[in-house]
Amino acid sequence: MNKSCVIAVCAAALMSACGQPKQQSAEVAKSGNPVFEGWYADPEGIIYDDTYWIYPTWSDLYENQTFFDCFSSKDLVNWTKHSSVLDTSEVKWAKRAMWAPSVISKDGKYYFFFGANDVHEGEVGGIGVAVGDRPEGPYKDLLGKPLINEIVNGAQPIDQFVFKDGDRYYMYYGGWGHCNVVQLNDDFTGLVPFEDGTIYKEITPENYVEGPFMFKKNGKYYFMWSEGGWGGPDYCVAYAIADSPFGPFERIATILEQDPEVATSAGHHSIMHVPNSEDYYIVYHRRPLGDTGRDHRATCIDRMTFDKDGYINPVKMTFEGVAERKIK
Repeated sequence: MNKSCVIAVCAAALMSACGQPKQQSAEVAKSGNPVFEGWYADPEGIIYDDTYWIYPTWSDLYENQTFFDCFSSKDLVNWTKHSSVLDTSEVKWAKRAMWAPSVISKDGKYYFFFGANDVHEGEVGGIGVAVGDRPEGPYKDLLGKPLINEIVNGAQPIDQFVFKDGDRYYMYYGGWGHCNVVQLNDDFTGLVPFEDGTIYKEITPENYVEGPFMFKKNGKYYFMWSEGGWGGPDYCVAYAIADSPFGPFERIATILEQDPEVATSAGHHSIMHVPNSEDYYIVYHRRPLGDTGRDHRATCIDRMTFDKDGYINPVKMTFEGVAERKIK
């Protein structure tokens, strides 16, 4: 090496040691986990136009679960809270335990499905539906009574998820280890029979407990659910893939579970997919390490990816969350 080369190398090393690299890329903003303050669980994430929305359960004693807040963001990093978009003052039959929203838009209206009253046989409660003119509401009770009150096939009417497939709208729901699917009518005021004349189809997969979710990718139906007890560290998310929205759903694997270095009780999730991209985000709740408070559940977001064969890769929970992502 000649003298001029030695001088150049030494100069470069000195600049690096002094923290003066020639070029440095700007740091990408991250959402952080949890993505917003407060104890919130069962988050339903959805994209309306260019905005991300999250509709969670207020995590508290059942008697205090009398309202729903929601949150919106243009970039996954900065979130705006919209307080009390629906509450028991509007839903006269709901008294407590307002749980697990599922939201969808149709014909310029926004529909908000929810569970209420932790209903048991012979009680009033179950799955209701409300409607609003904007994603942030306010929402008004559509029926003045539950859409589903009865316990069918052993499934408590909670944890509903509304899924659009072509021109049909299906609702998957159920607690107590059983899952049903029903078909909604055009204005979401009732149920319509399937082609075989039945109203309810049980589709319960292996180890199912609650929290069903469905999405479609490359012509395949990905059905997901939560396993374990929501109050315990073993809460987790598993999935199946089928050729039909009715299954059969053969359990493939667990894809979200506790991490002894990050959090426990990871479950009751939803998925947000940025249109015309391979960007998938899993929105879920988890418990901070060492926190045993029954209702101390926080909403988080992490990336969800697939392998070359279309199977879901295990999700790595993080404290950093996800990078800023605007929808164009």
